[in-house]
Amino acid sequence: MTSGSGLAICVFCASSSRIDQRYLDLAAEVGTELARRGHSLVSGGAQVSCMGAVARAARAGGARTVGVIPEGLVSVEISDEANDELVVTPDMRSRKGEMDRRSDAFLVLPGGIGTLEELFEIWTARVLGMHDKPLVILDPTGVYEPLRELMNGLADQGFVRPKTFDAIGWTADVSEAFDLLERSQPHIEPTAEDYAEAEP
Repeated sequence: MTSGSGLAICVFCASSSRIDQRYLDLAAEVGTELARRGHSLVSGGAQVSCMGAVARAARAGGARTVGVIPEGLVSVEISDEANDELVVTPDMRSRKGEMDRRSDAFLVLPGGIGTLEELFEIWTARVLGMHDKPLVILDPTGVYEPLRELMNGLADQGFVRPKTFDAIGWTADVSEAFDLLERSQPHIEPTAEDYAEAEP
């Protein structure tokens, strides 16, 4: 965690080189706003795609950046040596654990299966009351709308607890995303009723 009023914000985002430029621009806007608000960045440690864009913009604005990358991806994703600190982990699981440990809040941008994996792990732990760190999806183009529909459907059928959506913020606006990340979060304590089957 960071000292002072700034947060260590972990940004989960794309590493693909095939995405539209608007997503790189979004990542850069996030990095700029993060720095403007006096926060530091924790990211996936690569210089490619959105991971590189958010880190470069954050550093350009004066923010401290920490990259966490598994050794198997150092050459594939091309590790970002310009980070203030670059942590190389043995594997993906330890990478996620290290990013979690170093972060005060989590921001999810459009991304692929790696981003979804990171999202669901943090979201699940939040729903289970294992942490109270803010979690926000920033989705200005509706990439995650099918996911929201899926989660609503699972909730309707009783597979997802009613408190699931209390554990996450969802916005299309960069400024609002940071406003949500900066708010203290209520503790979610699962109860027996959360595990009960949905009523017919």
